[in-house]
Amino acid sequence: MIITISGVPGSGKSTVAKLVAAKLGFKHYSAGDFMREIAARRGLSLLEISKLAEKDRSIDEELDRRTSELGKGEDDFVMDSRLAFHFIPFSLKLFLIVGDKEAAKRIHSDVKNKAEGRKVEKESTSLAATLAAIKKRKKSEELRYKNYYGLNPYDTKQYDLVIDTTKTTPEEVAGKVVDAVKKSCRAC
Repeated sequence: MIITISGVPGSGKSTVAKLVAAKLGFKHYSAGDFMREIAARRGLSLLEISKLAEKDRSIDEELDRRTSELGKGEDDFVMDSRLAFHFIPFSLKLFLIVGDKEAAKRIHSDVKNKAEGRKVEKESTSLAATLAAIKKRKKSEELRYKNYYGLNPYDTKQYDLVIDTTKTTPEEVAGKVVDAVKKSCRAC
C-alpha cells in the first residue's frame, strides 16, 4: 500500500507522514525534503526555489521523476508531497488543512528552533513574515501546478480523506490516518 499525504504548508504533512510510516512499519519519503535538497544545492530558500521553479521546469521535473519512480518501484511507503497523489494515482490520497495563522506559528517555531528541513526558510524572520511567505508560496505553487499539470493541489475533491489539523495533535491525526488505512485495507 502507498499512502500520499498532501496539504497546505504548515499542516503537518511531514510530521504526520513520519508517524504514520512508523505506526505501519512503512518507509517515509518527503517531496519537501527533495525540494529543500535542490534549494540547498543552489543556495536558495524554499520560497526562492519555488519562485524559480515557476520559470525553470527542471526543478519540478526532478521532483516528478523521483516521485513517479518511487510509485513504480516500491510499495508500503508513506510520502508527503503536494503532488504525489497525481504521480501515484493508485495511492490512498490524504489532504491536511490548517488555518493560516496556526500554520505560520508552526513554521516560525520550527525555524526558530532550527528544525531539520526548515533551515532554508529564510523568510520566516517573524510570525508576520512567515504568514506572508506561506501565502506567496501557495500562490506560486497554484500558478506553477496549473501551468504545468492543469491542476490545483489544494482542491480537496481530489483526495480520499481530508483532515483539519488546526486543533489536533500530530498523533491524533496519525491515528485517524491509520484508521482510514485499516478501513481501506479490509478488501486487501
